[in-house]
Amino acid sequence: MKNFGIIGVGGYVAPRHLKAIKETGNNLVVALDKSDSVGIMDSYFPMCNFYTEYERFDRYVDKLRHTPNKLDYISVCTPNYLHDSHIRFGLKNGCDVICEKPIVLNTWNIDALQRMEEETNRKINTIFQLRLHPAIKAWKEKIEQGPKDKIYDVDLTYITSRGNWYYTSWKGDESKSGGIATNIGVHFYDMLSWIFGKVEKSVVNVASHDRVAGILLFQRARVRYFLSINYDTIPDEIKATGKRTYRKVVCDNDEIEFSEGFTDLHTESYKEILQGRGFGLEDARSCIEIVSGIRTAKPIGLKGDYHPLARLDLAKHPFL
Repeated sequence: MKNFGIIGVGGYVAPRHLKAIKETGNNLVVALDKSDSVGIMDSYFPMCNFYTEYERFDRYVDKLRHTPNKLDYISVCTPNYLHDSHIRFGLKNGCDVICEKPIVLNTWNIDALQRMEEETNRKINTIFQLRLHPAIKAWKEKIEQGPKDKIYDVDLTYITSRGNWYYTSWKGDESKSGGIATNIGVHFYDMLSWIFGKVEKSVVNVASHDRVAGILLFQRARVRYFLSINYDTIPDEIKATGKRTYRKVVCDNDEIEFSEGFTDLHTESYKEILQGRGFGLEDARSCIEIVSGIRTAKPIGLKGDYHPLARLDLAKHPFL
């Protein structure tokens, strides 16, 4: 049994980590969040020590270092811009770290954290659950078994509706979230680079507060993408079903279906990490390069063979 601490236990993704820690037979010793709306812990670790102040959490974790209950892992579920700092906290306290994606916002953060891994002799892991999804693993295997010189055509569409709260929260602040591509797309970009290799060129057609569209040229694929948090960009036939999320990936006119099977992928990720097979900093480099490049690029507008949804009139599709 390993001892865990978690930073950001009141956040959206934290319950998946609580469940994973529990289902892998480990113990959550201490948790931190500035919000005290953390009753979800009663379902998993009711005896866990909880702090709302970083300083008291820091002191408690330091005291544990000199006891049999010292922490083995720190799980980081905080806003994107805090990941780097909280990963460093874990390393400095002698823990391996499990951090939600995006692991950091810029590639130079990866370089600095790699030096800290070497200095502390600890390991940083991130969650790339799509790499563990059976349908995605089968897709990768199919590509690997196909013609080695073939360049595939892929369309990625992901629309996940968000309300007005989004723009008030840290997620609506690009300096904190990394923008739309980072906040909702980083796991898709990782999936694509995992399957099709390194990105050789990136073109951004459209980028705004609620959407981003462009083209990525990988070693083995040409990808048109459209990501949005605006409900109005969802196709009418999907709206008619009552759904507020639309996800579609098409490769050479064949749709890749992976809507099901997400429920236990965090637990599977923890199992792999605990066996020493987690995805580390270097695994994350490609997708961080992609999203940071998109964030800093100057959009070229509707030129070239752009994603069809990129031409939606921004004025007619304002944020909610």
